[in-house]
Amino acid sequence: MNDEVSTRQVKVSNPQGLHARPAHTLVNLANQFQADIDFIRDHERVDGKSILSLLTLAAEQGTVLIIEARGHDAEDAVEALENLFLEGFGDADSSDDEETSETDGT
Repeated sequence: MNDEVSTRQVKVSNPQGLHARPAHTLVNLANQFQADIDFIRDHERVDGKSILSLLTLAAEQGTVLIIEARGHDAEDAVEALENLFLEGFGDADSSDDEETSETDGT
């Protein structure tokens, strides 16, 4: 039986938390893998391939989540999903450098 299990702990870095746009990005990526993917917050486990399920986690900035994948491509799935968290989902607002957004260009 080739049911690999892979887990990774990630932290939500976006100032707005895991709102609809990053949840949509996560679900789109998760659905590219055959593995079953869950996100776990405290004792709540949700389907990582369902945007509505992810949104029920109400994961604000700083929330720690566990990604758990089961299947032959579990490690690849977890690594790809972790990278989205590390990159802040491409949100410019997730940057710690707020001074650049305060320049008025004059």
